[in-house]
Amino acid sequence: MSRYDHTLGVHAGREDLRELGVHALPVDLSTTYPLQDLGTGTASLDALVAGQAEAENPVYARLLNPTVSRFEKALARLENAEAAVGFASGMAALTAIVLATQERGREIVAVRPIYGTSDHLLESGLLGNKVTWTTADKVADCITDETAFVMIETPANPTLELVDIAEVVRQAGDVPVVVDSTFATPVLQQPLEMGAAMVLHSATKFLGGHGDVIAGAVACSESLAAGLRQVRVATGALMHPWAAYLLHRSLPTLKLRVERAQQTALDLADRLAGHPDVERVFYPGWRNDGQRELLDRQMSGGGCVLAFEPKGGYRAASTVMREVSLMTPAVSLGSVDTLIQHPAGLTHRVLSEQGRESGGIGDGLLRVSIGLEEADDLWADLTAALRAARPATTDPSSCAGPIRDASPSALKTA
Repeated sequence: MSRYDHTLGVHAGREDLRELGVHALPVDLSTTYPLQDLGTGTASLDALVAGQAEAENPVYARLLNPTVSRFEKALARLENAEAAVGFASGMAALTAIVLATQERGREIVAVRPIYGTSDHLLESGLLGNKVTWTTADKVADCITDETAFVMIETPANPTLELVDIAEVVRQAGDVPVVVDSTFATPVLQQPLEMGAAMVLHSATKFLGGHGDVIAGAVACSESLAAGLRQVRVATGALMHPWAAYLLHRSLPTLKLRVERAQQTALDLADRLAGHPDVERVFYPGWRNDGQRELLDRQMSGGGCVLAFEPKGGYRAASTVMREVSLMTPAVSLGSVDTLIQHPAGLTHRVLSEQGRESGGIGDGLLRVSIGLEEADDLWADLTAALRAARPATTDPSSCAGPIRDASPSALKTA
């Protein structure tokens, strides 16, 4: 159960501001740093290239930036981690994990569904790895001497299915488990306390919370962080300092935003379940769906994202996306405004048909990231769109038809 609270969210990473004589977070946009002497510069460079978190002189912004370091320290506190490492995007963070763990091996065990581009990266083998897809209860059967890590996402993107972190950790043994906790945030879930080795965030989403920053982060032990920093130095994947500032600025309102949107998400899940034009609703732990006990044990709430399938499949889903006026039809999630998107045609388009099928991603599935609007206003928007999407009134020319194969091999250069 999460130990996140408002006080921690407000003050993490700001402990020295009084000493500095400032109230707002400082931003350091320097690309290079003057050296007092060559010896200090050389020693600092060696330390940072070796993966250390700090040095006497940053030398060059690709190696270290004070604003990024400040955000990392704040996030580490929120995740109850020894360290956190910030990256230019969530995918840059996952890339660093794959590269930094290759000393263990080049095989990855992963449970579907996960974010579509994460799936594509692992499946494509672009980083020299191989992936074995399995179910959460069969992880132990897939572990070999070459397994670098096990990857899960919970709640899963886009079906909101929960994966038992502690049980996967038990099955993995001494193999590190990476948990993409983007949907939950440290407000609702802290995977390190359940034995996970690394927590991955697309910080673009709830951590940023306003749709104005692209970033990624990994919370973990200092020993693992050192390897991630080495990759970051070599690949130039450092989080931009302005992104770090925006993320840190957003942390004090994270709990407020998550709890407010979560209340609306549960309300809308209940209403959608009773709507005659809705086939199925997906929401973590909702209505004792068999995962309620896991939700209560692993999280402190179901979160701010739901999914549903309107009756009429792909054509109905396409119409709903076209007809909403308050909701924004767009990919991404975690913003202050509500976003609706079609996973099979957008975020998970890069998967093969078999990949989408094994992850439970149907052609009619819509994913909704709830914002801070009034629940009644969002409901009015949804019901109007669902009314327009009823099979008898759907315009056949509004869409091309079901999603067809888009295998990773065909999209490697996309």
